[in-house]
Amino acid sequence: MKVWSVANQKGGVGKTTTAVTLAGLLAARGHTTLMVDLDPHGSLTSYFGYDPDTIEHSVYSLFLDASPERPAVMDIVRDTRFERLALLPASTALATLDRQLGAKEGMGLVLGRALVQLAARFDYVLIDCPPVLGVLMINALAASSHLLIPVQTEFLALKGLERMMRTLTMVTKARKRPLNYLIVPTMFDRRTRASLDSLQSLRQHYPGELWKSVIPVDTQFREASREGMPLSLLNEHARGVIAYTALLNSLLSPESGAQMQGAM
Repeated sequence: MKVWSVANQKGGVGKTTTAVTLAGLLAARGHTTLMVDLDPHGSLTSYFGYDPDTIEHSVYSLFLDASPERPAVMDIVRDTRFERLALLPASTALATLDRQLGAKEGMGLVLGRALVQLAARFDYVLIDCPPVLGVLMINALAASSHLLIPVQTEFLALKGLERMMRTLTMVTKARKRPLNYLIVPTMFDRRTRASLDSLQSLRQHYPGELWKSVIPVDTQFREASREGMPLSLLNEHARGVIAYTALLNSLLSPESGAQMQGAM
């Protein structure tokens, strides 16, 4: 089982879109795929028709002290209406974890230990991370073999990337082993100077860590969100799907180790 996290310390850069689209493409290729929502806002959970405000059991349940009432991780996994695509949902209660458990020893490994129990069931796990550094992001990065960092091609998003890179350095030291990562330019609009300048800046500052292509602006992602389905299943010929297919092919290629750099 391969575990990929999608993270950036800025919201609105395409994290959920990246997780959903890659998961849909993997499932379409025959891979059993689990999506994990670690964001208290629950965008990924809502995407597939579950309410993070009222859901009974969620990722939050994994962090509760052991008790007869705590469900097993297998019992938290929810089916979607799409074959080979499942969800470990979020609840808004996740927002309280740092206050409740942030200083408690061992809290950074909860998710990884739970996912081990699912290794026989899923080929891939994609984790949609919150946009803030805390116990949830630490869990995601600790559990992952690969990290995707979507970066909107605009100035403020580049600032968020700087924070993410500092976090990555810190987490790698704690892991005591490299975490492979790839920066993915998103929401690129070649008609705007802001997108062109931001992409040029990414290429100058992160030449070895940057995916060679871009994810373009595509309004069909909104339509897919309204339908509650991956865009690849709604319109496989959409330009956003074509771009994410190229990204997935890059990640799965034998040369992907050379494309995803180890954090220093």
